[in-house]
Amino acid sequence: MGISDKTHYWTSRTNLSDPTTPAGSNNIAWALDAGHSGDGVANNNNWRVSSGSGGQRWKVAAGSNNSLVASFVYVAKPNTDEVVMSIDNGTHRADVKIASSNSQIKLVGNSTATKSDLDLDVSEDMSVPVLLRLTLDSNGVAKLYFDEIIEDDDANTHYLSVAAASSTSAGIYWGNTTGTMDWEIVYCTTQGAYSPDEMDISDFVTTSFIRTGLAVVETLKASKRFHLKNHIHPSAIVYGYDLSSNMVSRISLPSIHVVITNTTSPQFNTLSGSNTEQDYSIDLYATTRGTDYKNAYRLGLSIVGECFDELYTKTGLEGGVDSLIGYNLTFDTKMDEDEIVCIHHLNLTYMKRVNMTRREI
Repeated sequence: MGISDKTHYWTSRTNLSDPTTPAGSNNIAWALDAGHSGDGVANNNNWRVSSGSGGQRWKVAAGSNNSLVASFVYVAKPNTDEVVMSIDNGTHRADVKIASSNSQIKLVGNSTATKSDLDLDVSEDMSVPVLLRLTLDSNGVAKLYFDEIIEDDDANTHYLSVAAASSTSAGIYWGNTTGTMDWEIVYCTTQGAYSPDEMDISDFVTTSFIRTGLAVVETLKASKRFHLKNHIHPSAIVYGYDLSSNMVSRISLPSIHVVITNTTSPQFNTLSGSNTEQDYSIDLYATTRGTDYKNAYRLGLSIVGECFDELYTKTGLEGGVDSLIGYNLTFDTKMDEDEIVCIHHLNLTYMKRVNMTRREI
């Protein structure tokens, strides 16, 4: 996993009230692709594209690694094999194409992969528009995610992946030339081919959850320290979405659970609020088991000590921007004669200075 750098953001963002005049700073406007400048109009904060005058296709320049997020609704279904989203990095190309039914969509490169069970015309009860994320990296790997889901609790993947085709015309594209579609939102970045766990559509979530919580998990998984490398399988170093005994027991011991328990902003650094200082409280639970509690205790202590050493030397190293500013370690104690599981609890506090000007739409 390649978590997005703190300087990376969605370089073009629009809620489709007008793709040519996006709100906010650090926001590159979309331009109509030559030959596809027909009907498009604001419609309830969406951008409705119809085929009356040939439809529209919008474009921005692409980088080597790109991500395109879009949500749309069929008002009148476009023709089968119509291209509605594309990334072409000048070497490789991947397209999202309309399938034959309202419940399917296709990812097309050198081969075709199809996703079913969708509701692209939002005709079902309590249905919401689907959110698609198309990514293409410099090696020609294309992926299409649905509603920001990567995999479920049983590790079943929920995205499509194909090898990309050859380039035809570099750029990042969206739009339709047949049918009628309401485009709900479109984001793109030319700074990386990012999965939902690497860059969220919310800059706040990317900073607080992904770059803080998930980055700790990835740092510990990559550690070369003895206990982290040899005693703990990478699958046992996880973000603690669920810390109930039922879920924790499904992971082999020893294990490390990481969880963000609190985030605060003590002050805004400027009157305009363009930057904020944000503090993050990160909890690590190192869990070990042994017939001899003392040995479980010592192993857990070695593990949590290596966690601290690794994070102290690898994270929060930029003073005034991203700093590790405090910690607290609670040592477990055997309280019951039959107790064989030891859990040491390490709390770390990070301070980050965050640019707030890259989230407008």
